[in-house]
Amino acid sequence: MKIKDPVNRVDIQAKLNGSVKYIEDMIFENLHYARTLRSSIPRGKILSVAYPDIIEGITIVDKNDIIDKNEVSMIDTDMPIFADSEVNYVGEPIALIVGKDKNQVIEFFNKIIVEYEPLEAVLTMGDNATFSKRTYTKGDLSKYSTLEEFSGHYKTTYQEQLYMEKQGVVANYVDKRIEIYGSMQCPYYIKNALINALGFNENRIRVIQTTTGGAFGGKEDYPSLMACQTALASIKIGAPVRLIFDRREDIIFTTKRHPSETNITSYLENGKIKGMKIDVELDAGPYLGLSDVVLQRAILSMTGAYQIENLEVNGVVYKTNNVFNGAFRGFGAPQSLFALEQHMTQIAKHLGKDPLDLRREYFVQTGQLTSTNGIFHENIYLAKMADKLEEISDYKNLKKESDDGNLVGYGFAIVPHGGGFTGDGEAVHIKAVVKLKKDTEGFVHILVSNVEMGQGALTALAKIVASALDIPLDRVVYKNTDTHAVPDSGPTAASRTTMVIGKLLYEAAVKLREVMDVNEEIIITEHYKQPDYIEWDQDTLQGNAYLSYSWAALLARVEVDPLTLEVSCTDIYGIYDVGIPVDEKLLLGQVHGGVIQGMGYGMMEAMYSDGGKIQQNSFASYAVPTTVDVPNIHSDWIINEYEDGPFGAKAAGELTLVGVAPAIASAVADAIGKDIYEIPVLPEKILEVTK
Repeated sequence: MKIKDPVNRVDIQAKLNGSVKYIEDMIFENLHYARTLRSSIPRGKILSVAYPDIIEGITIVDKNDIIDKNEVSMIDTDMPIFADSEVNYVGEPIALIVGKDKNQVIEFFNKIIVEYEPLEAVLTMGDNATFSKRTYTKGDLSKYSTLEEFSGHYKTTYQEQLYMEKQGVVANYVDKRIEIYGSMQCPYYIKNALINALGFNENRIRVIQTTTGGAFGGKEDYPSLMACQTALASIKIGAPVRLIFDRREDIIFTTKRHPSETNITSYLENGKIKGMKIDVELDAGPYLGLSDVVLQRAILSMTGAYQIENLEVNGVVYKTNNVFNGAFRGFGAPQSLFALEQHMTQIAKHLGKDPLDLRREYFVQTGQLTSTNGIFHENIYLAKMADKLEEISDYKNLKKESDDGNLVGYGFAIVPHGGGFTGDGEAVHIKAVVKLKKDTEGFVHILVSNVEMGQGALTALAKIVASALDIPLDRVVYKNTDTHAVPDSGPTAASRTTMVIGKLLYEAAVKLREVMDVNEEIIITEHYKQPDYIEWDQDTLQGNAYLSYSWAALLARVEVDPLTLEVSCTDIYGIYDVGIPVDEKLLLGQVHGGVIQGMGYGMMEAMYSDGGKIQQNSFASYAVPTTVDVPNIHSDWIINEYEDGPFGAKAAGELTLVGVAPAIASAVADAIGKDIYEIPVLPEKILEVTK
């Protein structure tokens, strides 16, 4: 069997028959329940918190219960575990109310009165409060300043991850050791946050990932806050404490995709793009979180699939009093590449060229410089992908009218996604370690901290190991992560699990294969080593920004009702280069999921903040695609072996989402004959541009 041949997912039976246990299903003796007391204003001083008379069975946990540091350690430590003297966003945690009786907790909770002294809140970007600024250049843009300028200003808003399973953790303090169970992406992020907050030795902290029902980045950093809070509660009470959000709470108060504004100015000479100036702005909310890293990917994704010789790219993360934002599938690239792809479509229209033909003129090629002056080392087949896209869509013969009088439009997006962490992040910051253990019965155990969260990691990594060892898949054991049992192989993020961790496991398996016949327990350990061709300067953002690039070429077909201006996406055509797929069925699942989530981002999922508070808080008010909205998805891929990936595989998970929204937006623009500068493309937005 070849690595790309489909197999059944190793976790499919338990999930289909309902026997798998999620955090809300787990039973703990003497379990206590927690509810979060939150700020009701975006910014202000806490004057007083008036609690009702304390009754037996109710415990308050707040800033006064901090053991070491009142801070959540992530990239920075600016976010408190519990608000101290002030609050900085609507929903900021002030305390946990804990008890064994849920109704008693709610009754007590509803009688609490918090008095504030409101302070002026910053609710829009551009008010000079910034977390970080990043810039890089390529070539010399100044010599083209007198050329024709073509500019556009592009906007995106929030997007909610809306994972099926809500945020949830349980903390249990036993024998002077804190244990955290929960739905999470990054167990070692949580462990490190607890070490910082509690001051405990790392041996006194154990983090166990329970089966996780979806995440999409939303469970990358936020569970660290919940873990710190519940750990303090469990230590104070001496019993397990469970904190699980209801859906309204999860939607309003947890991290989102960053709203963005992007300005692009292209300098044109004789119908050619000579250079671009790009400015990207992100709204972080009140705390840094992962926003600086999100910004880096947003700006380093420029200029996408196109070779632009002269560039100036700037990015800034603004500090506001809106909800604080974090990771979401694509990690900044969906915002900036929406802007770039719209801009390329608009330039084509301005120059009277076919939008795909214009893109072809600038496709990057092997050996050329990246936007950050690195070198594209691997084979790049963008022209071949564009040809294949034209072939499967019959682009030259597509009809511009529908049977029922709707306006019809077509839109392209050609996008990359860099695999792994930015620059030398894998080598300098992550330093992944993986282990394979062969037991005395011949079973091989995968020991990594990367988690299954619905994307198929259990199957992909087990399949890599089984294929490298030439053993049946059911002889490979891969359990949910327990930090007492596995090394730190880094977070489940940045489309790195298959490409980076899979490669390390492949190398470990090759070594293990030589001693598989030895009748004793054997452990093989592999440490990440950066490829020799990667050179990166983090201060100047120069060099190879990513280990490799995966690519997608998309064409969207939409219909717009001329009376209601409602948009329906009828077809998405996609060609993908992810190296060699580890499993074609898994890749197809990623394609379908990415298309649907990207479609929601591009045309449906309207989420806005008013006075610092998210206005959409349920499935009724936050529209996401349903089965009746799903377009016909036509997909194919090319085989392009990546030498530093397991069996030639590259990144796949985030790539499949990134280009969908810009393709749909361009298709709408084609249908209505007006340029689109903002997503989601709602009927009211179309009305504004067609007046």
